[in-house]
Parts: sequence; C-alpha cells; structure tokens
Amino acid sequence: MTFGHDTTTDEVLAGIDLAGKRAIVTGASTGLGEETARALASRGAAVTLAVRDTAKGEAAAGRIRASTGSNNIDVGVAELSVPDSVRAFAKTWLAGNTKLDILINNAGIMACPLARTREGWEMQFATNHLGHFLLTCLLVPALRAADKARVVNLSSAGHHLSNVDFDDPHFERRDYDKWVSYGQSKTANVLFSVELTKRLAKDGITANAVHPGGIQTELGRHLVPEDIQILMARTQSSGGFKYKTIPSGAATSVWAATSPTLTGRGGLYLEDCGIAQPGSGVSGYSPYARDEAGAAKLWALSEKTLGEKFPLA
Repeated sequence: MTFGHDTTTDEVLAGIDLAGKRAIVTGASTGLGEETARALASRGAAVTLAVRDTAKGEAAAGRIRASTGSNNIDVGVAELSVPDSVRAFAKTWLAGNTKLDILINNAGIMACPLARTREGWEMQFATNHLGHFLLTCLLVPALRAADKARVVNLSSAGHHLSNVDFDDPHFERRDYDKWVSYGQSKTANVLFSVELTKRLAKDGITANAVHPGGIQTELGRHLVPEDIQILMARTQSSGGFKYKTIPSGAATSVWAATSPTLTGRGGLYLEDCGIAQPGSGVSGYSPYARDEAGAAKLWALSEKTLGEKFPLA
C-alpha cells in the first residue's frame, strides 16, 4: 500500500504487532494524542497517557479501552511547562517500568498570548520544547533498555516561521510575536531530533520529527478570527492545501513510531507518512531545522536553561 496525505493510523499499522511494546504519548487526552494512543493500543502496545488534566486523561483512557478492548492503558500527570511535574512523572513511571519502546512527544500549544513560566521562560518554548527535552532525557535509561527504541517529536510546517533565536529565545529583549514564538519552538523540535539521534544512535535509539498536517484540534484554542484568516490565506497561497482528519493527522506519528522503513534512521523530518525533502510554506523543511551545529547549540541552551547536564553520548 502506498501511504500519503489521507493515510490513516489503522492503515499504517495494518499487519504490525506491538504486543510487548511499551509507549508513552504526551498530550493524549484529546485530538491527535488520543488517536495516536488508541492506534498503538489497538495493535497490542501498553500505553501511558501523559496529560495535564487527570480527569480528561482518564476519560480518554476509558474511550481507548472501550474501542480497543485493551486494559494496558494508564494515565500520568505531566505539566510540561513545570520541570518539577515532568520530573515527578518520569520518576513515577520509571519506578514501575523498566523499558520504553516508543516515546511520542505530541503535546503542544500554539500562538498563545505572551505568558511565562515561574522561571520566566516563554511559554511556547517551555512547553513545546523544554518540557519534552527534559522528559526525554530523564527517560533515556528506559529507552536504552528497549530494543531499537524510537522517539517521535511533533513539529509543524510552522517551523518555517522562525529559526531558534539563540540570543533571546524567551523574548526578553525583542517584541513578542506569537507566531515567531511558535515557529522557533517547532524548529526546536526538529533540531532536538537531530541531536538526540546523534547522541543515542549507538544505543539503537532514533528520533524523528513529524509534521502532522493541518488538522482542526484543540491546538488552535488560542486563535482569534484574524489568525484564522491569516492561516487560510497562507495555506491557500501554497496551493493544493487541504485539511486532514484526526486519524490521518496522527498517521505520520504512528508511522514514525513503527514503520520498518525507518529502522535505524533518525534526525529526519517526516510528513504524509514519508520522509520530507527541503521545502517552504506548508511542505518540506527549512534547512536550518536540520542543521547539526544548530542542534548542538540548542542542546547546550536547553541544559543551561534547565540547570542540568544530559551528556548521554
């Protein structure tokens, strides 16, 4: 079967057996995260839903259990913008599990008004990148214990909007622009995949970044009518753009986590269940997003910001 824009999660997983595999999906209480978790569970994987809201997480877990017949679903709280919450989640999860085959860093926020964490970090960069960076690094022992573990980082075509501003990532000296902020956080997701693969490939661990496509989910909860008009104009000018359903939007994440095609391959930017090439607008990747020097620089910046070293190499 040829995969593409409209391929669904179930089509990607046809014939794939995930029995005995362990997965974590962040932001799994709704939308793409819930569908990703459901799809993995439907093929036998034990899945932890890492969520902000326990009640919403348990509701999603109930729906997944009902639709898949699987009882290997559990819920943990991880507020990605709060390092102590991420650390608590990782500590609890590692206390009850020895290996992690699949980590899907799906959660995110988009184009929100300026907000800062208690440390003063800009919220989109803190949530979309720093929280996932910390979570992944803390879970490396379990990733190493698995056989050819995979990390999937949800990026976006929005990464074309901005490279990471290494001199002022938190908008302390420049005017805040919610789209530039979103763009640099999505670029960071790709750069993180590049550097993580470089450091852990020797352990059989690979990481790839995914553009899920345009999907109407809760990610757009901060958008105002003007934002919608801008997005529509941008996508229409690119030609041939069309939205995806949630099952087709989550398909590339599932493909990245399970496809034999990607065995041993990391540091890539994936879209429409395939490996993307350099591009602009709504397809392909900007070269700066896969720049190895930038990836190493981001790793150093992330460690400095969090106040902890994760050499891993």
